[in-house]
Amino acid sequence: MTDHTQIPGAFSARLNRTKKNLLDRIYARLSGFSHPVTAFISQPEPRTIGSYARGQQLRAGNFMFAGRLVVDNVNSIWEIERPDGAFEAYLHGFSWLDDLAAVGDVATRRITQDWLIGWIDRYDSGHGSGWTPELTGRRLIRWINHALFLLKNQDKPTSDRYFRSLARQTKFLSRRWHSAPVGLPRFEALTGLIYAGLALEGSDHLVVPAMKAIAQECDRCIDEAGGIPSRNPEELMEVFTLLNWAASSLSEAGHMPLRPHLLAIERVAPTLRALRHADGTLARFHGGGIGMEGRLDQALAASGVRARTGTGLAMGFARMSGGRTSVIVDAYPPPSAAHSFNAHASTLAFEMTSGRRPIIVNCGSGAQYGEEWRRAGRATPSHSTLCIDGYSSSRFAAPGLVGDIFYEMLIDTPRDVPVQQSSGTEGSRFQASHDGYIATHGLSHVRQIDMSINGREIIGTDTLGALSENDRIAFEAMMNSNQGRGVAFDIRFHIHPDVSAELDLGGTAVSLSLKSGEVWVFRHDSEAVLALDPGVYLESGRLKPRATKQIVLSDVVMDYASVISWSLARAQDGQRHFRDLEDTFATDNS
Repeated sequence: MTDHTQIPGAFSARLNRTKKNLLDRIYARLSGFSHPVTAFISQPEPRTIGSYARGQQLRAGNFMFAGRLVVDNVNSIWEIERPDGAFEAYLHGFSWLDDLAAVGDVATRRITQDWLIGWIDRYDSGHGSGWTPELTGRRLIRWINHALFLLKNQDKPTSDRYFRSLARQTKFLSRRWHSAPVGLPRFEALTGLIYAGLALEGSDHLVVPAMKAIAQECDRCIDEAGGIPSRNPEELMEVFTLLNWAASSLSEAGHMPLRPHLLAIERVAPTLRALRHADGTLARFHGGGIGMEGRLDQALAASGVRARTGTGLAMGFARMSGGRTSVIVDAYPPPSAAHSFNAHASTLAFEMTSGRRPIIVNCGSGAQYGEEWRRAGRATPSHSTLCIDGYSSSRFAAPGLVGDIFYEMLIDTPRDVPVQQSSGTEGSRFQASHDGYIATHGLSHVRQIDMSINGREIIGTDTLGALSENDRIAFEAMMNSNQGRGVAFDIRFHIHPDVSAELDLGGTAVSLSLKSGEVWVFRHDSEAVLALDPGVYLESGRLKPRATKQIVLSDVVMDYASVISWSLARAQDGQRHFRDLEDTFATDNS
């Protein structure tokens, strides 16, 4: 077990966290002396997407928050067991209100109103863990978005309590938004403050300072290419969504969002389009998932930014597309320093989708399944790329404190990731390399991917080699140290669990059958050993990891280089416009 008391800066970080929590609590209680509010002066149009199915689950007593399921038929959501801090944070953020509003019938509205008053009864005086700037901002957005749903048929004393609580939370947020962590949490806090400033009587003085603050955060957090330091596509989408909501609400109320705010939206939109697979989901890298269904397309449409052809990398990712096929490759060094606490050792890993069907994937973030799964999901073997036996392309440092949790930063990451991309009448080509294994083995990984113009064939070549004289000296020293046994490595292709995979042609190929009837065939042309091994898919919203399979090509470098060629070809088309039925509930045990 790691002795956290020995970690440099851990005590100081914990002390700062404790101080922040104490100040949040103090300001939450002092905010009770806020100016009373009795009505809205305007109300932004609800823009949050809820799920009817999840709303029905909540009504039935199935609470699926932050990857944990609690089944309890209690009268109040505030009486249920809270298995961990992430579950409790989701509870206090009120994102689940979107799902109940999606159901919207009388019985659901009464339950929701009872749960709203339950929060006010228990926590409005400044108690509980929900008094952080980011959770308060998230909560205010939902309370204001769904005000008509929450207030319908309520008596005046209850409505007055609702408005008093809104005023208290708004005052708290106006004083504490700057203490939210930089990035997505601060954007949540400021968007909530803009919503409240626009909506609540007597709060309009908060709007201009919040507008200026969110513009400053856009300049601080979003680079000129429309990316963020974490390189997490799902986090970028959430930031983009908040910026859209804030800009639309300001415009509807007669305020012009500041130029840095609008320019940030224009920069991020094409980046997100490049990170969008053919099935409408996001590429899963650096802790991000595919995103809530419909959120990405809704955000892109709401932005009003026209689609345009991008060139080069998007937030460090390369995109290839042909016909109905898309490939997205991590082609940049991983996030560095503090931004790497959630980053993955995924350099040169790729994901592939055909139409609406993901085929080759990365395992994803295992954070919701506990620390062991979280760490496993970050390692190179959990990604569709080459991995030297026992080594990730980036290494993990001793844990450091982030909030109340010890996370491991990435260290010894690839520093040089040169990329070349080209396209022509025959198709497109991606070629890149990384130096993540030079320090340990004197070897570079070079990956080339060619896609035909119609997207029906993908040809890849992976080379693991000592490319310079110094590298060859380091490789020979390593060979001497292990008695000339060579360097074992694997190239992994993780298969989406909805794809049926079987060894074919006497074990020399793998057939990949999609639910649409489409069939792809994987082959290789090398001395490597082909295997179809068990795999795992770490998916947000599931109770446990999903079992799947992975194609593994295994070989040993005995000389200065080993080259493996492989291909993925569509052997059979699927049914046109086929749509298979998805499970209504995401809380199954599969």
